Amino acid sequence: MATILVADDEEGLRSFVAEALELAGHDVDQAPDGNMAYAMLNRRSYQVLVTDLKMPGLDGITLLSKIKAEQPEIEVLVMTAFGSVNTAVEAMKLGAFDYVQKPVESPAELRLLVDRALERRSLLTFRAAREAPVATPLTWGAPAMAPVLDALDKVARTNATVLLVGESGTGKEVAARAIHDRSDRHAGPFVAVNCAALSENLLESELFGHEKGSFTGAHQRRRGRLELAQGGTLFLDEVGELKPDLQAKLLRVLQEKTYERVGGAQTLDADVRWIAATNRDLIQAIEEGRFREDLYHRLAVFPIRLPPLRDRVEDLPELVKVLLVGIAAELGRGRLELDEAALARLAQASWPGNVRELKNALERAAILADGEQIRERHLWIEERGTPSARPATGAIRSLDAMERDAIVAALDQVDGNRKKAAELLGIGLRTLYDKIKRYDLK
Repeated sequence: MATILVADDEEGLRSFVAEALELAGHDVDQAPDGNMAYAMLNRRSYQVLVTDLKMPGLDGITLLSKIKAEQPEIEVLVMTAFGSVNTAVEAMKLGAFDYVQKPVESPAELRLLVDRALERRSLLTFRAAREAPVATPLTWGAPAMAPVLDALDKVARTNATVLLVGESGTGKEVAARAIHDRSDRHAGPFVAVNCAALSENLLESELFGHEKGSFTGAHQRRRGRLELAQGGTLFLDEVGELKPDLQAKLLRVLQEKTYERVGGAQTLDADVRWIAATNRDLIQAIEEGRFREDLYHRLAVFPIRLPPLRDRVEDLPELVKVLLVGIAAELGRGRLELDEAALARLAQASWPGNVRELKNALERAAILADGEQIRERHLWIEERGTPSARPATGAIRSLDAMERDAIVAALDQVDGNRKKAAELLGIGLRTLYDKIKRYDLK
């Protein structure tokens, strides 16, 4: 999946973070201090650096500053204690993608941040590979996406609130970042909040921040994502998952453009550009009493629907070219292309995971292909969805056989190293173990 370096002088935390990311299929190295991390970053190519802010030798801020000057393409996540949030904000200004507070207790949240960092890195890789200016980062194919791209381009020049609607994997966060990059706020931060990843109480603190002593565990004042996004863009992903109480509080911020931290009395200005996204039918949620209609109208000033991949199969040739440019750059390959049979196979798939699933399938195929050309036999596409969309029994057996062969080939290629095989296949280590057991592979 990705090469990641974890730098922290606390061995227990460092090992916990490394294991959490390894179980997601990533290739993870560890460094006990800033000097060692800097040396390792110059010996091997990493896609993501996860670093503590306070370490012996080079501290996290100095390490971030040096490596961003030398390797601007690397994404950096910083880990910070409660009392160091201001330093985390400084880190984000220096180019860090995001920060996570210590103690790191949620592997799922950590993996989500890494996934988003990798998505952002892929987008920047696409730009560099295509020598495209920052103002035109979106290329998802044509002609079906042309109206969407035109709408994104036009709304980016305004400060209007945008609601992005579409199935999971259609590229809503990529679209949100493109709007930010093309806006007058492009020099400010882009801060994302996943409304489905945290409980209601934690999400409120994450969004608005909190004062010391406002609840059990609030040992220090914490700035919320809204405060971190000042002067830039705040992206509310999965906004349809917000609970009613938090919907009311968000509505007030949108109306009054002010808010207070949890447990605080100081009124703060909300100088942000709002972009929200959902894969839910919010109109139906309103009718069922699960989503406020007044909040919907505040968010949907300029709604944009991103079509699923199955509705724009004609875009596949151009889209595949764009994705392969980025994949080739990430894998250190000079060039990648599909033959006609492989492209025809892609056109037959239903793609319930949309562009994200397509990219994963292409990356797996690129790893299995020996040269520049990806052939149909390199593709491993798992069909899912409604019964009518599933392949016939014989086709399922064929897919199982392809999956088994791909696993055997990957294991042979890395001399049986299961961690490396999982990385080659683009799946988690636990998933690989399950499939090895399923296919009775030794």
